[in-house]
Amino acid sequence: MHIHILGICGTFMGGLAVLARAAGHRVTGCDAGVYPPMSDQLAALGIELIDGWNPDQIALQPDVFVVGNVVTRGNPLMEKILDRGFPYVSGPQWLRENVLAGKWVLAVAGTHGKTTTSAMLAWILEESGLAPGFLIGGIPRNFGISARLGGGWVRADSDTARTPIRIPGLAQRDIKGETPGVSPFVIEADEYDTAFFDKRSKFVHYQPRTAVLNNLEFDHADIFPDLAAIETQFHHFVRTVPGNGLIVANGADAALERVLARGCWTPVERFLAVDGWQVGAQEANGFEVLLKGVPQGAVKWSLTGAHNQANALAAIAAARHCGVPAAAAIAALGRFANVKRRMEVRGVVREITVYDDFAHHPTAIETTLAGLRGKVGNRRILAVLEPRSNTMKLGAMKDKLAASLAAADLAFCYTNGLAWDAAAVLAPLGPRAVTCGDIDQLAARIAGAARPGDHVVIMSNGAFGGIHEKLLAKLARSF
Repeated sequence: MHIHILGICGTFMGGLAVLARAAGHRVTGCDAGVYPPMSDQLAALGIELIDGWNPDQIALQPDVFVVGNVVTRGNPLMEKILDRGFPYVSGPQWLRENVLAGKWVLAVAGTHGKTTTSAMLAWILEESGLAPGFLIGGIPRNFGISARLGGGWVRADSDTARTPIRIPGLAQRDIKGETPGVSPFVIEADEYDTAFFDKRSKFVHYQPRTAVLNNLEFDHADIFPDLAAIETQFHHFVRTVPGNGLIVANGADAALERVLARGCWTPVERFLAVDGWQVGAQEANGFEVLLKGVPQGAVKWSLTGAHNQANALAAIAAARHCGVPAAAAIAALGRFANVKRRMEVRGVVREITVYDDFAHHPTAIETTLAGLRGKVGNRRILAVLEPRSNTMKLGAMKDKLAASLAAADLAFCYTNGLAWDAAAVLAPLGPRAVTCGDIDQLAARIAGAARPGDHVVIMSNGAFGGIHEKLLAKLARSF
């Protein structure tokens, strides 16, 4: 099959391209201003990339156009596809029909922690010998890639198939007479809408056997009017989990409890709840895992924050549903190397440590800073924020921003492109808050304020104009 992907450089669509290519399909694609790092990764796989939306791309005559949610009506290529009546499908639907079918799907949903929890879960399964496939919205350091088919994959057109993984509790499936089996596939289950022609959340397409509900808050103000609308989509997701599957849910999250109260046809196992998985005794480098009050072992790692402990509990519970004992999952997490852009150290200059982190929602900002505070004690934390997501740009969460930065000794906010007054919003922080609309000037102000022993956390869901390199260079020159 030849597929042509519209919006191929996005994290999800790029990962889909990797999976399709590995499954033996011919893959081409286009995007607005084809950009790295995804463009570099795809080109290395021999995937032809086209810059822009020129309607002449229909001359490629693929079997189907796979459409990302970046594409809207009015897009010249999409309009030509519609005019000519060519076949098209959303990315999530294509993935379900061509990759996920026949697999044990473990889907991780939630406002926060999807990428990290998915990476933890994939690593636990890998360490347990299950060779999972996965599609994750980041790059787990243990794997170095964001997507793969997995060791149990059997192609229908393959001459010599690898032996699939056998997983207890699921009827085994025979593909083209090969050795029966089924392989696990971990997917980050996003609640953002699917495509311009399918406004359901992406995750309703994945039909998981194991579903993780990490947490639920208001986000994506560009497509959801309120939290109730997101809860409805989460309930659609709950409806897709079979009765012999499992839902792993955050028992401390009121919004998720409301979702489940609407109706649930699947067993539920909770974490952060007395009748489920809990955090027991804690140490500087780890924590004890409890199941209904009974110790299961202790995770020993370098990750910080209560949010990562919760992510770990969810991953342990989900892996256990696949037959991985809790003790094995706990041991695997001791070798988990986190995900790129999750408190990733970008450099140390003059004993000043500069981190890169993906946090952009107030809750994620607060938990990230709280985790670092627990690690560094009284040493100064300089928080640097780019409110880049559509939700933040629109100002939907601006009233919570100052409180989320309270743990920082100094807070720097990049203001370019905002529809609200950042200085006024951060006024409760007093002189600790600095706002600036120029990245070079912002980097200079951070470098001027930083002192040996400081920890500088740069938070954005984008590239932030290369501020990490700019800051490190300025710190080096001032040495």
